[in-house]
Amino acid sequence: GNASLELSSRPPAPAALNPWDVMLCVSGTAIACENALVVAIICYSPALRTPMFVLVGSLATADLLAGLGLILNFVFQYVIRSETVSLLTVGFLVASFAASVSSLLAITVDRYLSLYNALTYYSERTVLCIHTMLAGAWGVSLCLGLLPVLGWNCLHDRTACSVVRPLTKSNVTLLSASFFLIFLIMLHLYIEICKIVCRHAHQIALQQHFLTASHYVTTKKGVSTLAIILGTFGASWLPFAIYCVVGDPDYPSVYTYATLLPATYNSMINPIIYAYRNQEIQRSMWVLFCGCFQAKVSFRSRSPSDV
Repeated sequence: GNASLELSSRPPAPAALNPWDVMLCVSGTAIACENALVVAIICYSPALRTPMFVLVGSLATADLLAGLGLILNFVFQYVIRSETVSLLTVGFLVASFAASVSSLLAITVDRYLSLYNALTYYSERTVLCIHTMLAGAWGVSLCLGLLPVLGWNCLHDRTACSVVRPLTKSNVTLLSASFFLIFLIMLHLYIEICKIVCRHAHQIALQQHFLTASHYVTTKKGVSTLAIILGTFGASWLPFAIYCVVGDPDYPSVYTYATLLPATYNSMINPIIYAYRNQEIQRSMWVLFCGCFQAKVSFRSRSPSDV
């Protein structure tokens, strides 16, 4: 019908099961399972405590919480109906997805620093910078998640609702503007990384008798990974962010579902790109589940994009 997506509690009358809600719940389950494994591996392996894996762990934790939030949202829509708890679930989802996007930005910044300040990257200053970035990202995400709970919602004023109830139009506009800003920053950093890689390639071409091509190959691989990440990130979130700005709550809810569902896929793809393709993570998985490798293996702290 012409009702916007309702993330808050349903009316007391029994509601027919919406297949879009089922797909969101299934997506949330897959996201939670994938990222729970990544979090378990990083927590289990003492060697995976480098700045790179702190960032990967932050991303996996945020995506794990987002997956759990999608499951809880389904439960409080169809099983346990409570307006207050459902509002908390909406705030939980906003905070989780915001933390996921912010963690991606932090990983991009870390990749840039690893190339721009290669000689000082492994210093204590870099570690402090990364922890500060993550603290700021999670703090801002928590504040964004608390806004609907603290009153910035349309439960008592339906005219102020956005395409995603109970969020107001001004709320989703703020979230969309924040996303566009983060996307532009990531795009700018990616362009700068490409410039650095080109300079490295030129230097290696001139000094092949001093430097091998392995560093360039590794860097090029990392940049290719970043291109995949940036493309996946934009393709997943841009349609939903744009629709939140231009959409009207009177539009059919299928439009909101059709843009929101692909956005959740980004949290499903993140562990594949960042974790499961990483050799250290793969080795730790064998140690955790099969014991096929020795527990004491040598790990080299690398940039998040070196997979």
